[in-house]
Amino acid sequence: MGVAVPPTGPRRLLPSFQVLLIILIISAPKFGSWNLLAVDAAPTTSGETHSEEYCAMYDICGERPDGKVLNCPYGSPSVKPDALLSSKIQSLCPTITGNVCCTESQFETLRASVQQAVPFLVGCPACLRNFLNLFCELSCSPNQSLFINVTSTGKVQSNSTVDGIDYFITDAFGEGLYGSCKEVKFGTMNTRAMEFIGAGAKNFTEWFAFLGRKAALNMIGSPYSITFKPNPPATSGMKPMNVSTYSCGDSALGCSCGDCPSSPACSSSAAPMSHEEKTCTVKLGSIKAKCLDFSLAIIYAFLVSGFLGWGVFLRKRKNAATTSQSLDVSHSDESQNVDGLKDESLPMAGQDAPHLVSGARVSVVQGHLSKFYRTYGTWVAQHPAIVLFTSVAVVSLLCIGLIRFKVETRPEKLWVGRGSKAAAEKQFFDSHLAPFYRIEQLIIATKPNAETKKSPPILTDENMKLLFQIQMKVDGIRANYSGSMVSLADICMKPLGQACATQSVLQYFKMDLNNYDTDGGVDHVSYCFEHFTSADSCMSAFKGPLDPSTAIGGFSGNNYSEASSFIVTYPVNNALDKEGNETGKALAWEKAFIQLAQNELIQLVNSKNLTLSFSSESSIEDELKRESTADAVTIAISYLLMFLYISLALGDSPRLSTFYVSSKVLLGLSGVVLVMLSVLASAGFFSIIGVKATLIIMEVIPFLVLAVGVDNMCILLHAVKRQPLELPMEARMSNALLEVGPSITLASLSEVLAFAVGSFIPMPACRVFSMFAALAVLLDFILQITAFVALIVFDILRAEDKRVDCFPCIKVSSHSDADKGIGQPKPGLLARYMKQVHAPVLSLWGVKIVVVSVFVAFSVACIALCTRIEPGLEQQTVLPQDSYLQGYFSNVSEYLRIGPPVYFVVKNYNYSLKSSQTNLLCSINQCDSNSLLNEISRASLSPETTYIAKPAASWLDDFLVWLSPEAFGCCRKFMNDTYCPPDDQPPCCPPGSISCGVDGVCKDCTTCFLHSDLQNERPSTSQFREKLPWFLNSLPSADCAKGGRGAYTSSVDLDGYENGIIQASSFRTYHTPLNKQADYVHSLKAARDFTAKLSDSLKMEIFPYSVFYMFFEQYLDIWRTAVIDLAIATTAVFIVCVVITSSLWSSSIILLVICMIIVDLLGLMAILKIQLNAISVVNLIMSVGIAVEFCVHISHAFLVSSGDKDQRMKEALSTMGASVFSGITLTKLVGVIVLFFAKSKVFVVYYFKMYLALVILGFLHGLVFLPVILSLFGPPSRSTGTAKQHARPSDPDQSTLNY
Repeated sequence: MGVAVPPTGPRRLLPSFQVLLIILIISAPKFGSWNLLAVDAAPTTSGETHSEEYCAMYDICGERPDGKVLNCPYGSPSVKPDALLSSKIQSLCPTITGNVCCTESQFETLRASVQQAVPFLVGCPACLRNFLNLFCELSCSPNQSLFINVTSTGKVQSNSTVDGIDYFITDAFGEGLYGSCKEVKFGTMNTRAMEFIGAGAKNFTEWFAFLGRKAALNMIGSPYSITFKPNPPATSGMKPMNVSTYSCGDSALGCSCGDCPSSPACSSSAAPMSHEEKTCTVKLGSIKAKCLDFSLAIIYAFLVSGFLGWGVFLRKRKNAATTSQSLDVSHSDESQNVDGLKDESLPMAGQDAPHLVSGARVSVVQGHLSKFYRTYGTWVAQHPAIVLFTSVAVVSLLCIGLIRFKVETRPEKLWVGRGSKAAAEKQFFDSHLAPFYRIEQLIIATKPNAETKKSPPILTDENMKLLFQIQMKVDGIRANYSGSMVSLADICMKPLGQACATQSVLQYFKMDLNNYDTDGGVDHVSYCFEHFTSADSCMSAFKGPLDPSTAIGGFSGNNYSEASSFIVTYPVNNALDKEGNETGKALAWEKAFIQLAQNELIQLVNSKNLTLSFSSESSIEDELKRESTADAVTIAISYLLMFLYISLALGDSPRLSTFYVSSKVLLGLSGVVLVMLSVLASAGFFSIIGVKATLIIMEVIPFLVLAVGVDNMCILLHAVKRQPLELPMEARMSNALLEVGPSITLASLSEVLAFAVGSFIPMPACRVFSMFAALAVLLDFILQITAFVALIVFDILRAEDKRVDCFPCIKVSSHSDADKGIGQPKPGLLARYMKQVHAPVLSLWGVKIVVVSVFVAFSVACIALCTRIEPGLEQQTVLPQDSYLQGYFSNVSEYLRIGPPVYFVVKNYNYSLKSSQTNLLCSINQCDSNSLLNEISRASLSPETTYIAKPAASWLDDFLVWLSPEAFGCCRKFMNDTYCPPDDQPPCCPPGSISCGVDGVCKDCTTCFLHSDLQNERPSTSQFREKLPWFLNSLPSADCAKGGRGAYTSSVDLDGYENGIIQASSFRTYHTPLNKQADYVHSLKAARDFTAKLSDSLKMEIFPYSVFYMFFEQYLDIWRTAVIDLAIATTAVFIVCVVITSSLWSSSIILLVICMIIVDLLGLMAILKIQLNAISVVNLIMSVGIAVEFCVHISHAFLVSSGDKDQRMKEALSTMGASVFSGITLTKLVGVIVLFFAKSKVFVVYYFKMYLALVILGFLHGLVFLPVILSLFGPPSRSTGTAKQHARPSDPDQSTLNY
């Protein structure tokens, strides 16, 4: 019997989302094909080689086999360009005027090369200008020879060409350039542009070293080496290049806060909100305590001091009373029974007024109840067969509904309420954008060294070949779905419509084993770890860069070489229709995938001394279903032992001579059958009306109803046994029901109402549980007072007729000894203990002080401990201990280095030019400093409190950059105003072409807009509307990295966007790694608080969405849900008690004890590290029902007994204590202890530990604390003292209780 668990859901709420698939899809292009440094300057000649207006290199003298051009190493005077060339140079290099040191061919090469960098930097004008100046000065400056020195030359077809130069640049320029560019974001990849254009350089020296490196053939970099130096030789006459740099915070060319957080305009912005809870503390010397703990300690000290003072005063006043004072008549009958009602003539006479029943004053309601039970008891004794048949028949009819019985296992239907905000947001996201993809994952790791306890690196040649072998097996999976064979290629996500976006280090070899040795094997992987964003050879098969952190794990920082695990993730397409073909195909493939991993891959990996863990999208749900039967035997044994104990406990003294007649095994089994029948009838009724059951219901409700039902059975049977045998059957049954019927009704109605009000709570699992439990308890109560009472009548008749228990057809001969044994049994051990030991000890004054002090102290401590209970439900807890997911979850926490993706969704974005919402969202230049994307970027600087790991990928930023005239390789159009792709894409560059020039079909393409066409660098409404589809369909490539296809295909809802409103759009980033349940809850809360603040400040509707939010939303309000549910349940109990007993005093004491039991149970949850979740909330609600059983019967017996408070307390314990103890405590202990041996940890934690704690707390409070409180502060007696002394059948000495 398993538990459908809230936080797990059908999707893993794990860092496996770190797939960064979307990072991959983003497809930042092959930036590595740049030729920036091939455009450079002119040769040095003899003569005056280092002077103003003189070139060090001029013109192009050859090209390498890979097509990269090489400059001539000849110096010459600078040249005045013609007007057209001059205007072109001015448009790109405004610092160069007059003469130049570049030909038109050199300039076009420069222009084509830098165009690949422009899309990365155009969002930050200062950075772009500084970057362009670096290469403009190198290529075309008229004073080129002052800072360029050719150091080596080469030969190409007998022509001398430049092979190496020194480029002298001041440190001030280098620092200014790097400072303006270091924080510029490349939104598509959620990372810095420096990762692409500088290989992640940490300073300008590293950046220059990267830019100046001579590239091997067909590799990224310069065609010749460039050595950047700060100072030329003193005798050379040269001066370092020192063009002015622009700060990223410059007033004219300033960048956004996201690209320039150091800008004064940005540093003045409010810091991101801290979500750390501020804890109030008090310091006393070296001791530091929480304010709550300190306050509770003071309150407890005052309470105990007041109690002790009151006790001393009371004792002195009592001692001062004269010993000769005559006792009041109402207190003379010290041993009178609970109701003082056993004058056999009273029930039969029918002369009592409703407010006076058998010597006790009762309320109007209780008077009518007593009258009913008196009459009903007589009738049922006369017609037991009719009562039994009718009640069982009615309940059995309800059981017919079980033919429609269904169990709900879908987590979203169990833990997400109808009014769930997260569910509504998920539905909006799925319908307007796209459902989150499915995740299939393998984690292959090295085993820790036995001595060092550290795992060795996994990156070896042998392990790489093993990974290829595993991949071939995965590719070979063919799953049967409706007669067709499904492979990974049929269902995988293909962001650019080509290859699967599998995240694996094998992508550095295009997933092809043939490329492994050719590209350099393990060394190539290490190279790609450092250059995955820039090296063309490291691009994946799906044409996007692969972030190493998504494919390896077990490393710190960026030390990828330390990685101890491979992480292989297969993103699979998801569908809105969960019953459709797409989902069916995925499920079929996932099943085959898990079978392959279990049957073949584990053995294969283990043979290499490695470990393998794996999971699919459907794994959790499948394992939960398997767990449903994992402990069936354990649960069955638990219930069987309870049944056996109940059957034996209801019998008489185990005398061999009469046992076969006096035992109550058949009656006990019949009672248990009635209990289970009530549970089945409840399930049948709700099945008829279409309400699905849950696994929690199947596990908890039988336990609950057994506790309530067995207690009622014990009380009813023992009340009958207490009646004098000389009374006729009708009188005995009437007396018994009159004695205990009102308290049973009070307890049962309290429980029914307590559970019934829970049906109004929003969480489906708790609501359905409350509904099933309320009806089950009600039906159980009805069966107890009808069918079970009738069964008692039949059992008495059987015993009187000397028929064998369990075999009533067999009749034994009568013997005088046997008759004596049956008719006049001695009191049972438990009854004697309660009267002779338990009650007298509790009446001692010192014991009372200790009991009250200890119980109150524990409750006060538990109030403080309650604040330490963490919400959540660990995945490992709810799964079978032998589940393959146990190791997977452990490895996820240990190895994954990035958290789940989180989307910030904007509803109804008005992109019209008149609206300011564009600038309120974007993060490039001229965007609002407190815009959404700038705030996200700022929040990512405090990941420990915001749980945001990176700035967001922004389709809006990239679209605005893509539109910009400066990104001249991106938004282009043919002469007929149709879309023209970049020069390196078809039809501009036909497939198979080695190089693509400017003379092809796209030679006449122009940028979509001139600067004059835009208003403040923003498109008009019509321009935005027309070009957005172009952008979303544009493939990213080397010539334009900002294409939106793949990266943003699902980020914008184009339905109805023509009217100027985009209904939904999303901006993606990532949470920090979330390893604990608390991390998931806090990340959700932080994201919601963050967007609530932004929505309010920006006056836009923004919400965060991540796939796990829907399942963890319950924990944001789990305390509120628990408190409200418990408050409603306890209030319902209180109201019923007041209505039935008309005693506010007695009802308040019952309420106090129930609240203490709940508080103490919460405190034990903190001590036992039991988390607060739907399962524990259900258990807490159930504890109210169990607590009622422990309290109500004792309180009622005390209320209607006579004597002083100590005497009434003893009377109540003597009469009801044994029934309560045996009916609940012993029965539950027998069943609970067996759960300790359950295979599933969820049973051990949430059922064994919580149930055991509840039973112990209930016993201690109901049979220790409550009697003491009643003896000290109990209400006045309702007894009138009119009952006859000789008719006291409730005296335990007349009882047939036997335990």
